[in-house]
Amino acid sequence: MKKLFNLASLVAVLTLMLASSCTSYKNVPYMQNSDSINVSTLSSLYDAKIMPKDQLTITVNCPEDPNAAKIFNLVTQTNDQRTSNNALSTQQVLQTYLVNNEGDIEFPILGKMHVAGMTKSELENHIATSLTGTYLTKRPIVLVNMANFHVSIAGEVKNPGVYTVSGGKINILEALAKAGDLTIYGQRENVKIIREDANGQKTIHEVNLNDARIINSPYYQLQQNDYVYVTPNKTKAKNSGIGSETSLWFTSISIVISLASLMYNIFK
Repeated sequence: MKKLFNLASLVAVLTLMLASSCTSYKNVPYMQNSDSINVSTLSSLYDAKIMPKDQLTITVNCPEDPNAAKIFNLVTQTNDQRTSNNALSTQQVLQTYLVNNEGDIEFPILGKMHVAGMTKSELENHIATSLTGTYLTKRPIVLVNMANFHVSIAGEVKNPGVYTVSGGKINILEALAKAGDLTIYGQRENVKIIREDANGQKTIHEVNLNDARIINSPYYQLQQNDYVYVTPNKTKAKNSGIGSETSLWFTSISIVISLASLMYNIFK
């Protein structure tokens, strides 16, 4: 009987050791060869390009003639809301401009404007230049913002989901940080990015977070609507199978021990 219990203990220990096995340490740290990268050549700042289906908010301010600038700031009324004294109130919010499939928007007075491929600063400068002298006596202050810039993160991360990006700029490491970073089961060397270009063409790219050269990759900076997927490693696949198999093994072992114990008590 003692041997039977020793055998059961040995099986249990081996099973737990197999279940708790983890990825080799060398596959875990990011950018392991960072000493070999010359970051001094990375001087240009990234600025996202406007694409079809982007939603833009555009404000035009002219301190010298604020009334003249009002016509260029389209607003919409929100639903009525009740205040603390039960009175109805409305709020005005800026209307967004949806970039159509051709990359155009309809801007007040100026009419159809092709904006796809421009950065925010380029569009701001274009609108300000177009309005100065003809519609406004002084050069206005124009602010453009991408209202629907977001990225999706799924797979082996702690908090998968869709994340809104403020400022129109985020790199893949920042995005993964928003999602709580990779779990120990995520493949650092095989992170997939699904990207759609201005023509609707979708492509899949693989990036290696272990390689510091990722900062030179065109996929280091994420674009609006990028989908990031972290592939699970073999350990996760094995453990997912071990979970159900372990329960079966323990159940079987418990039955065998119970029967052996019963037989021992009967025939002793």
